Amino acid sequence: MAVCPHAALDNVKAPLAKQLLIGKVPVLDADTAARFLRARRSIRCYKQDVVPREKNLQFLDIARQAPSGSNSQGVTYHVIDNADTLRKITAATVDWLEEQVQKGSSWAVNYAGVVDNYRKTGQDIILREAPCLVMTITEKSFLPRGRDNSYFSLTYAELYAPAIELGTCWAGFFGACAAADYQPLLSLLNLPEDIAVTGGLMVGYPKYIYKRLVDRNSLQVTWQ
Repeated sequence: MAVCPHAALDNVKAPLAKQLLIGKVPVLDADTAARFLRARRSIRCYKQDVVPREKNLQFLDIARQAPSGSNSQGVTYHVIDNADTLRKITAATVDWLEEQVQKGSSWAVNYAGVVDNYRKTGQDIILREAPCLVMTITEKSFLPRGRDNSYFSLTYAELYAPAIELGTCWAGFFGACAAADYQPLLSLLNLPEDIAVTGGLMVGYPKYIYKRLVDRNSLQVTWQ
């Protein structure tokens, strides 16, 4: 169905009526595509302008187009743009990080500085004062595939974001706290019991515009 030039085929599992014609799709040359991908940045400083919900819907409509294992999809989205709730999420996440430090978690060395900085300065290193938090959610019965599908989805989202003037950053501390089923955090999210948080992105308008590409370690490849 996808390749027939005359639309002569139909299938009840993928009705032709739901198949949109692609038309002429622009194909980026190799240099342009490489520059586009390398220009992706994790944005950690945001303007405090509210992200219109219409723009978030546009952003997430692309995220849902991401590939998934066996086209299983199964990922939905929960968006929080209430500033007070976001501050509470940051505070709850820091409390969880502090508990991990006190327990001597293997990640304690990574968490201690974040906790100390927040307690002393109040600086939000968890959500970076982003005006919006987008999280992927899925049914717990769909794990772990739902978590993998979520990562694909959020990757699509962060690559598309600059096209509509948005910046993103993976909310790793928040994601770890949610994955640990930390109840003070989960109660703030007000999600059903059978739903798991599988990832999160901070979203907002970037405060700064980067002028240079991201640097990475040199390429290392082995062949067999």
